[in-house]
Amino acid sequence: MSNLIVTRRVALFGFGAFAAAGLSGCNTTQNAGAPAASPAPVGYRIAGIVVDTAPLVGQSGNPTAQWAQDALPGALAQVLASHMAPGDPSGGTLSVVVNSIYLGGGGPADADRMRGVATLNGQQIIVHATSTWVPSPVDQALVEQSMQNRVNALSVAFAYLLKRKLKQG
Repeated sequence: MSNLIVTRRVALFGFGAFAAAGLSGCNTTQNAGAPAASPAPVGYRIAGIVVDTAPLVGQSGNPTAQWAQDALPGALAQVLASHMAPGDPSGGTLSVVVNSIYLGGGGPADADRMRGVATLNGQQIIVHATSTWVPSPVDQALVEQSMQNRVNALSVAFAYLLKRKLKQG
């Protein structure tokens, strides 16, 4: 019986070695020199991002508006990084006005929503982003942190939806 176990182990080891040898041909050589140039952005270039949350102050209050003001520019810059060209005179300024934020009761039936209008090179794009929040017991203890995290998630969803709409237009 111990002979059978050793044979299985040897067979599995041999199979693993054979598979590793076969896959080693798939490994491309690594270039230790200069990093590869990033691909040129297609379609549009963004020289700067401006976010206006003034309409949101009247609708949701200052903490929520401030969280959106803090989170949205970074989310937009990260999601649209391939189109960012800071200081490029041929690039346009992406201007975003956040009109409303609704933090729902939780789950897909009452999702969080952010609505706003983005303008780039004269083109206006209406964005209605949603994010699903599922309440947890920790949220009851850290209510303000939970709400800020929800606004951050909405900002990321808004940025991705805007990127998709910019590709279409």
